[in-house]
Amino acid sequence: MRALVALAAALATTLAARPAAVADPRARDLGIPFAFGRPGAWNAITDVPGVAVGHVTLVQGDSVRTGLTAILPRGRGEDATRPCFGAVFALNGNGEMTGTEWIRESGLVEGPILLTNTNSVGVVRDAVIAYAARRWPPKPDGDWTVWSLPIVAETWDGTLNDIYDPHVRPEHVTAALDGATGGPVAEGNVGGGTGMVCYGFKGGIGTASRVLAATAGGYTLGVLVQANHGRRHQLLVAGVPVGEELREGAPPGEEMGSILIVVATDAPLLPHQLERLARRAALGLARTGSVAGNGSGDLFLAFSTANPRVGESEGTVPLTMLPNDRMDALFEGVVGATEEAIVNALVAARTMTGFRRRTVTALPHDRLRELLQRHGRLGTP
Repeated sequence: MRALVALAAALATTLAARPAAVADPRARDLGIPFAFGRPGAWNAITDVPGVAVGHVTLVQGDSVRTGLTAILPRGRGEDATRPCFGAVFALNGNGEMTGTEWIRESGLVEGPILLTNTNSVGVVRDAVIAYAARRWPPKPDGDWTVWSLPIVAETWDGTLNDIYDPHVRPEHVTAALDGATGGPVAEGNVGGGTGMVCYGFKGGIGTASRVLAATAGGYTLGVLVQANHGRRHQLLVAGVPVGEELREGAPPGEEMGSILIVVATDAPLLPHQLERLARRAALGLARTGSVAGNGSGDLFLAFSTANPRVGESEGTVPLTMLPNDRMDALFEGVVGATEEAIVNALVAARTMTGFRRRTVTALPHDRLRELLQRHGRLGTP
């Protein structure tokens, strides 16, 4: 009997770790217009060279609706342990992201970034340390390259998920890290976004990117969000008060959600410049209607994959830096990509029934298009 139970658990983990299909359609496919530049090939955070994303989605029975998402700034190859310059910003601090004090102190993002539910932060953090110790054991001289201050962030999925039952386990962390890839990124009810709710509709994972013009350096910027924030009446899409028009079925009560925003770029930015970039993500969030309510944990992280030698400990390290006077195009890019990533999360998400038979409906595509058409904001898909 124990063998059968173990086999069933292993099978569930294997199925959860398979790459999720990319949702069809995405926001642009519906004719939703977005500002500030053009997207990259995948319109995803993985348009930044080297960045990889992995999801583990856990949907079991009628009470498990959760998972985790891993972002590897330098992928899973030889460069995986190389730090990046990075910075964090908290728009509203009713949430958790571990490892932030060292990011502020050192200006470095070391290792992967994991997104999950609130009550799974501890097990995910410990599992990342164990994973690194297995994959990169100490050198003969005792020098460790593992990450002992992992970056793990959370949003609350307790509406649809039995969050006090420990569904996320160490093997799921391993599966997300080992399964991380470049290319298209699944959105909506996947990974850490599986059980999330956004503006009273089903939310979850969303991503988008911008490629700067050659005159602005041709750099790429990508955003990934775990969207679990906002109240229905606040929702704006392309400037249209969609939430006011679609009030039926809106959940009652105050906002109890959060949003995580991860920004990646290959532009050569120093930590103080990355903090400036992370702060601008708040403007993209605002373009979707958020006011960063009291109950919302709105935590942002930005990193740059440029300057590959920042982790060296000997001699002096040569650096390149984009002048502050040339950052406006990146500011536009992060605002536009953040807005689009949030809307992509809403468009990709599907109606879900979960814990205690609670149901959260998806944003209706047909009604959304009708509203945008009426307000003269519907573009050509």
